[in-house]
Amino acid sequence: MKKDGKRIKPQTIDNYEYIYRNLREFSTKKDFALRISQISGNNKKLLQAEKNYWKKFYKGYTEYLYNERECYDNYVGTNIKIIKTFFKYLKEEKNIAVDEFHKVFHIPVEEVPIITLSSEQLRFLVHNKEFEAALLPHLQISKDIFVFGCTVALRVSDIFLLQPSNVHSIDGKHFLSVKTRKTGAEMRIKLPDYAHNILKKYIGDKKSKTIFPPISLSQFNKNIRRIAEQAGWTDPIGKARERQGINKKVLLARGSKKEYRFCDLITSHTMRRTAITTMLMYGMPEHLVKLISGHAGNSKAFYRYVNYVQSFADNELDKVHEKIGKV
Repeated sequence: MKKDGKRIKPQTIDNYEYIYRNLREFSTKKDFALRISQISGNNKKLLQAEKNYWKKFYKGYTEYLYNERECYDNYVGTNIKIIKTFFKYLKEEKNIAVDEFHKVFHIPVEEVPIITLSSEQLRFLVHNKEFEAALLPHLQISKDIFVFGCTVALRVSDIFLLQPSNVHSIDGKHFLSVKTRKTGAEMRIKLPDYAHNILKKYIGDKKSKTIFPPISLSQFNKNIRRIAEQAGWTDPIGKARERQGINKKVLLARGSKKEYRFCDLITSHTMRRTAITTMLMYGMPEHLVKLISGHAGNSKAFYRYVNYVQSFADNELDKVHEKIGKV
């Protein structure tokens, strides 16, 4: 349970369990004995020994993740963040005096580029019926879900849990009322006609309680990449990840020389990112976009979208300045 009495979410428990497995694997492969010691009194020798032990652990564990597991900064950062949370739990919930050695553990972070559809690409998926008709039936379903997600800014987990009871009509206008799974935020989203028409196609299907048919996340990602490829969005854009702050070029497959294309980088996250970015690009105030997307008022993650849109605006402004500057 959390301090506020709410249950810890299953996804969080899954994260704790995979960190636990990582630690066991590290301990076994590197012959590093993991232990927790209580610190009492002011024994400087004991304090220094503990400090040295945890410095050695941090160095050994991060090197293991980087060098042997070939992990990137965000993954390593998640590991360290959860380990620090565990230390806090030991001290605050279990009253185990473990001192503050974990506070010096650095949490590496990398800025992964945001992949979104342009407004032209989104309009293509919404309006081009000839393209839609050319898709296989299972890809047409994924296309509908993808377009809907690129419109409403919900997380993919919330989209696949939508039920007919979440859809309301008032005076000919259509709304989606949702309590999000991750944050518990209550959201009410006005739907454009094309998004409501998508829902109507599936609400009539009584085989499932949910509006959209269940699709595994991995299969859904494969489907939308295939759709993007058939749409011709195959420009090579490359992919890079950071390891200890250094950019590493990532190729499409190990041992391959093929670079990532735009279509290869589309995932279920692209839906939410496209919706948020599109709203900001068309001038919707930040506080309203946050209200629709369920971001907290001080969300750091949200400002990645703001920065992305600002760079877009800067580029467009450069074009204007270039035209003005021509003699």
